Amino acid sequence: MTNHLKQFIDENLPKIEAELYDLVERIKAPQSLKDSMLYSLKAGGKRIRPLFVVAVCDLFHNKQQEALSVGAAVEMIHTYSLIHDDLPSMDDDDMRRGKPTNHVVYGEALATLAGDALNTLSFGVLARLENVEPQKKVELINLLSVASGAEGMVGGQVLDIDGESRSLNLPELEHVHINKTGAILRFSIESGAVLSDATKEERAALVEYAHHIGLAFQIQDDILDIVGTSEELGKTAGKDVQSDKSTYPALLTLEGANAKLEEHYDFALSALTKIEKNTSLLEEFASYIVKRNN
Repeated sequence: MTNHLKQFIDENLPKIEAELYDLVERIKAPQSLKDSMLYSLKAGGKRIRPLFVVAVCDLFHNKQQEALSVGAAVEMIHTYSLIHDDLPSMDDDDMRRGKPTNHVVYGEALATLAGDALNTLSFGVLARLENVEPQKKVELINLLSVASGAEGMVGGQVLDIDGESRSLNLPELEHVHINKTGAILRFSIESGAVLSDATKEERAALVEYAHHIGLAFQIQDDILDIVGTSEELGKTAGKDVQSDKSTYPALLTLEGANAKLEEHYDFALSALTKIEKNTSLLEEFASYIVKRNN
């Protein structure tokens, strides 16, 4: 990680987390539900998605408070998806980010409801944004609905489950991950463009960048499942291999997966050249994603 990126993360991560926790603390809800929601929110994580919202706004010299709120909303969606992914009816994981998963601590019913609450709260956060025009709020709500729902993350999860019973080819696997992982990353980047009044051309370039970053993120996840340890990953390593799951290394070999990772990284950087602004921070984020070890 470069000093520039580290400084950006060190400056903005505490602000994102303060906004995230405060939004949950302020709701009027049973304390047990809030405890379950906050347990997973506070379990750690790189906060890549909210950091991308702020980074894109930073690209346009737009440091408004609303970027933190939109970032918090997308992190709620991401966290809800992890809670549900870990449930016995889904991936059946006991560990997440080095800690017992939500349902292990709070039980399946409350964990499921905590995920539901984070999902719905995220849209309320967008609806209540201050200093954002109503038309932009509607656009953000619509974009997040598409990215997180049947046409995006949830649909991708269904395709992933369906794919467990057969071997997927590369286009099918990419389609799964464009939806399951990439759609929320795209929202994180595109929402920053919406908040910052990016031009049509700038927004298209950022969406192209997001597409390749989303695929690179998943490829690196698949690689780390093989080369990483459970301690490094904060979850069970080697689970994809044990379950005979379709992954990039399984389809392309480890060497081929690394080559595909570099290809998407190069395409992401190429997309940024279409923006006549200093995109060094987004370039460094791309490098961070492909070189991370957890």
